[in-house]
Amino acid sequence: MNPARRRHPRAAIAPPYAGDAAGPADGWTRVPPQSGTAVVLAPGDRLTLLDPCGEQVSDLYLVSADDPAEVFSSGRTTDFGNTVYVSTGSALWSNRSRVLAEVVEDSVGTHDLTLTPCSQATFDVLYPELEGAAHPSCFANLVAALAPHGVDPDRIGVTLNVFMDVWTDAEGELHIDPPPSRPGDRFTVEARVPVVAGVTACSAEKSNNGECTPIDLRVDRSS
Repeated sequence: MNPARRRHPRAAIAPPYAGDAAGPADGWTRVPPQSGTAVVLAPGDRLTLLDPCGEQVSDLYLVSADDPAEVFSSGRTTDFGNTVYVSTGSALWSNRSRVLAEVVEDSVGTHDLTLTPCSQATFDVLYPELEGAAHPSCFANLVAALAPHGVDPDRIGVTLNVFMDVWTDAEGELHIDPPPSRPGDRFTVEARVPVVAGVTACSAEKSNNGECTPIDLRVDRSS
């Protein structure tokens, strides 16, 4: 079992949510399955990612709105936080050692800081049954969403994979279990500097217990 579940035990029940598989609740925006989007956040703005159906990963990538060469760093977030398990209170650092955002709400407690967003190569290598067929990917969706903000594809690195259950056993073997998120579970970050947030509803079936579903998001402005 992922040790994150012991370090950050999830809430007994998911928070109530008026949306469902048919559509988002009022005030929320739906990211359709296997797609992505970008939102601009000012300092103090809060971005909430919500799983309306359960067992769905969302890749989150932050980029400085002032300089697209400054991006989220999984390595510095791990290094400065002294843990690979982010949850409420965790700072999300940039490649320039600046805090881009902080996690302020988390009803799940299990997320991943180790894997890159799925790409066409992911499906070519890890999904041989597809025989090289074109497949939607989080990387392609982030590239498309962040390009209007000046983000070069080579600047998109390891994402914060919200709700993704990745862990290693005593022999170092990697395991990816179904996301533990339930309908209504959510994860909220508050921007500390102006940022552009790339958000996906993950495209990799094996990361989402065999079925890709939507992600709902909401932005609460500080002013």
